[in-house]
Amino acid sequence: MKARIYITLRAGVLDPQGKAVVASLKTLGFDEVQGARIGKFIELELDGASREAAIERIGKMCEKLLANTVIENYRIEVD
Repeated sequence: MKARIYITLRAGVLDPQGKAVVASLKTLGFDEVQGARIGKFIELELDGASREAAIERIGKMCEKLLANTVIENYRIEVD
């Protein structure tokens, strides 16, 4: 089973990396870019559990290690 985890900054959290990307893109002539938010994408291969059990386990992984839940949100997709 394959799982995808999308981790993004919560609304209102400053994103200096996103600001740097916008500034660099503007320097390269991409003036239409007005904002960028940088996040993380994690893909996991999992053994045997049911889809529901996998989502529950991945949620625990995110809460304990993969995401900083004080400033980040996460979304889980499982195939």
